[in-house]
Amino acid sequence: KDECRYAVYDYTFTQAGGEGERNKLVFVLWTPETAKIKQKMLYPASKDAIKKALLGIGTEIQATDLSEAAESVVQEKFRLMK
Repeated sequence: KDECRYAVYDYTFTQAGGEGERNKLVFVLWTPETAKIKQKMLYPASKDAIKKALLGIGTEIQATDLSEAAESVVQEKFRLMK
C-alpha cells in the first residue's frame, strides 16, 4: 500500500440501455501519498512508455488513495468516453 505500482485490469461492464457486456482494459497508476519521493517522481515519468508498450488500453486512472480507483470512478470514465 505504500509503494507505487502500475496495474492493468480487464474491466467487464454492461452498457447503458442493456446493449450487452463489454470488456475494456483500465491502466492504473498508483502513487500513494506515503510512497517515497523518488518513486512518486519515477512512476509518472515512465507511465507513457509503459502504456505505449500495451495495446488496447481503454482508459487510465491515476490514484493516490483507494477512493480514486473505485469502480464508480472507472464507470464514470467509460460514460464520458461515449
